[in-house]
Amino acid sequence: NGRAGASQAHDEGSIPFTRSTKAFQAYFIAHMPDHYAASPLTPEFACRNIDVSLPFYTEILGFKILYQREEEGFAMLDYQDAHLMLDEIRPTQIDNSKRSWLVGSIDHTLGCGINLQIMSNEVEALYHRVQQSGARVFLPIEEKWYRSGNIELGQRQFIVQDPDGYMLRFAQDLGKRPIQHDLKHP
Repeated sequence: NGRAGASQAHDEGSIPFTRSTKAFQAYFIAHMPDHYAASPLTPEFACRNIDVSLPFYTEILGFKILYQREEEGFAMLDYQDAHLMLDEIRPTQIDNSKRSWLVGSIDHTLGCGINLQIMSNEVEALYHRVQQSGARVFLPIEEKWYRSGNIELGQRQFIVQDPDGYMLRFAQDLGKRPIQHDLKHP
């Protein structure tokens, strides 16, 4: 395929490594589309309906599709270099006749307990698009400062829930400042 490190022969469907990070990275780089840059962490969200989730991510939030496998209900997405995978739950996955990442019941909100922060350079405009779309805003836009050692790190942020309940915190960096209050008396 013309990519550096792609000379290693392999059978389609087999992955030529065990748990070696370097081997995984080499395989990943050699077999991904040329326009894709690997990220150290890329969450994969199970979704109930890819035809609902994909327009939410692309049309409302502004994610781009890096690639997709429509026949599998799968898409790899990018938002300002933050990557996210969507994988539709199919009936064959529930009865274990196909490879599945499900480890328990899916009776409740799929995104229960997860909150991903995604940095944005346009958080205000994004927030207005989300509001106009009618998507569920979990946390309205705010300015928040978090203590980190002897300074505070600021961000403008909001949280929106996707159609399956995953919480996405979009944040724009506001920089740092000295601590504004006594830690003993907040």
